[in-house]
Amino acid sequence: MTGSRSAKDFFRPLAVGAPTPLTEIPARPSRAIHFFDPSNPKMASKVPDLVGKVDVLLGNLEDAVKADNKLAAREGLVKIAQATDFGPTQLWTRINALDSPWVFDDLTTLVPAIGDKLDVIMVPKVQGAEDIHYVDRLLAQLEAKAGLDRPILVHAILETARGVANVEEICAASPRMQGLSLGPADLAADRRMKTTRVGGGHPGYLVRQDPPKNDVGVADIEAKRATFQQDLWHYTISRMVDACAMNGIYPYYGPFGDIADTVACEDQFRNAFLLGCVGTWSLHPKQIEIANRVFSPSVEDVTHARRVVAAMGDGTGAVMLDGKMEDDASVKQCLVMVELAEQLAAIDPELKKAYDEIRVDGVDA
Repeated sequence: MTGSRSAKDFFRPLAVGAPTPLTEIPARPSRAIHFFDPSNPKMASKVPDLVGKVDVLLGNLEDAVKADNKLAAREGLVKIAQATDFGPTQLWTRINALDSPWVFDDLTTLVPAIGDKLDVIMVPKVQGAEDIHYVDRLLAQLEAKAGLDRPILVHAILETARGVANVEEICAASPRMQGLSLGPADLAADRRMKTTRVGGGHPGYLVRQDPPKNDVGVADIEAKRATFQQDLWHYTISRMVDACAMNGIYPYYGPFGDIADTVACEDQFRNAFLLGCVGTWSLHPKQIEIANRVFSPSVEDVTHARRVVAAMGDGTGAVMLDGKMEDDASVKQCLVMVELAEQLAAIDPELKKAYDEIRVDGVDA
């Protein structure tokens, strides 16, 4: 494309002295991205206790933080980050929207003060690649000035119709791109969808069983028929997963707003996991346990995956296992499960113990 950036320049720093961009995004477990308000003393006091219990802690500066508390949230995040050893837990932040009066100060304050501890910066309401390019260049300049030796990664929230339309170019916009999250509430408003729910399904979005026929073979449309609630977000999540996979970055489900409905929350998280998402947002501590469980392969799944890998040997040909044909495509699917289990076992002692007890054909798997 005329005027486009040379592929040879893509992995060169955008500022003199900035860290060299990554050529591959690390596969770090991030089952739950737990949001906290740094301006809320009660929430801030719980952060040290959550280290090691959640994969990602995210200091939120944007939505849910009142305009009068923006400065306090920013300063609070700096204090928390400087005083906390996060160990295996990643530290992320969600900055304010790029069209807000707070975002420039967010970046120019956080990078010099805690850039060495920040793993990922989440950017809300991303419309296109130009938004990522702006953040990319500014981060490079701030990293160079702060003397950082590694680049801070960028995560975009998909919460506008234009963002969905441009999702592929957003994913490919920068070597910093770590992943995408679905932002269902803002996206619903931008699309003019007729739902006020934050994520999840809707009882009005359904399919209905065909009507039974009466004695003379005529369909009885007044008869009682079963209905099946559908997922409003299936298309968007699937497109997001494809765009992320194509660019070597990671897709996430976003918030599930009905904190009390843990059953529906678990269902929604599992749907996203099955479709290819690697994690989700947590808005309340009770959602951390759900996310950690759902986005971790079960012992049964890991056992089956290891059996297939062991039976396939070099990964070519086909074998029959428990009456089912397994071939090279099966091995690829199973390796996804096995590799995820290994990554999670490295940070989760309980999962490690469970996975270590798996035996395949009488041999430690």
